[in-house]
Amino acid sequence: MTGVRAPHLHSALRGFCLGAFAFFGREVEQGAEITFVFEEHGARGRPKLYEYRPLVRSFAESRGGRLLGRGDTAIALEALGREPAAAIFARAHAHAQSEHALFRTVLLPLVADVAEACGGFDWDDDAFDRAYAQLEQSMFGDERVYAAIAPLVGIEAGQAIPLGERMRVRHAADGELDAHWPDAVRLAPESFGREPDRMCVLELEQPMPAGGGEPPDAPGEIADAVTALRLATCGPVAAGPVLFERLDWRPFGVRPVLPIAATQPPGEPTRLDVFRGETARLLLGKLGAAEDDRGLGDALDRWELALFQDGSFQAEQLRSSLEALLGNGDGAWAASLRTAVLLGETGRERQDCLLVLRRLCEGVARPEAADLVRRALVVTVTRGDREQLVAELDESLLGVRPTPSSRVAQALAS
Repeated sequence: MTGVRAPHLHSALRGFCLGAFAFFGREVEQGAEITFVFEEHGARGRPKLYEYRPLVRSFAESRGGRLLGRGDTAIALEALGREPAAAIFARAHAHAQSEHALFRTVLLPLVADVAEACGGFDWDDDAFDRAYAQLEQSMFGDERVYAAIAPLVGIEAGQAIPLGERMRVRHAADGELDAHWPDAVRLAPESFGREPDRMCVLELEQPMPAGGGEPPDAPGEIADAVTALRLATCGPVAAGPVLFERLDWRPFGVRPVLPIAATQPPGEPTRLDVFRGETARLLLGKLGAAEDDRGLGDALDRWELALFQDGSFQAEQLRSSLEALLGNGDGAWAASLRTAVLLGETGRERQDCLLVLRRLCEGVARPEAADLVRRALVVTVTRGDREQLVAELDESLLGVRPTPSSRVAQALAS
């Protein structure tokens, strides 16, 4: 093979793959069965074609652990260990020994790629060279692309919805997770890919420097995106329970999603349209302010906890959320008054809002109360500068200035 950047690595990995093919080939000869799927291919105006496709990737990955301890595996791991560019793959599994991490993230996917290209375990040099070239490009290229994908439940989307430059909601491609992570079926939510509100994923994608660098805090960013979607849609949105990481389309790791984001609240599934997607994008871009604003962070946490409660427990969480958001040290009654001014367009609307929030302060959570607190959070987060907003609301109450207007508040109320 010409153009190989690391000949010693090419030789070691080729030897590993040859040994793996021989090992798996013997297992097949001794009765191990490779399962097949029956696939239909067709195009408009053309007859349909059918084929049996062997699931050699699943076969290789399910038996991959038996390759550890072999001499050719040890040689390949030693060669990888001498390459600084391979270190980022080892960091994906910091809990494991580095050689096991490299085996799971580099060697096993490589032999699975070659076997899939060969359609079994009859060796083909060209298939190996193509798979190895892709590995070298990933390891020694100018830039890598990191992605984290989390199954999304409780929401439908008719199209891909961007939530920022790096985050989006999109439909999961058929077999997308299974192709890279054999345990995906077991780890994905129940009925994922079969129910209308269980067809989408949250995808975080960003470039990484070729020289290394730490991957993003994917669980934290996915959790923030779930919070933004819950605020924007009022739907029972959840992600996980795990997210699947890849690097240049190679499996990189599987990590748990934060529990608050992975647990689905009660409620009817909802739909993510363009407007609510834009609201979620605005929210996600500003949720970072909660790290520097303790009151805002507390308000968001308590509102999200209230999604999983009912009765007096829910009422207490919602009241505390409202007080942390707009109380400014003056208590829940002041927060209720400010919220009524913030959300009500007319005097009658403000009066109705205040009556609901007063009952909330008394420990009675009427159905409208949760939505009022949600809308107050959305408007406050999207406006930014919570303390300035409180000051403007107080001046409006005194008649010193007009009521702060918000396009988001009006749209949410419609």
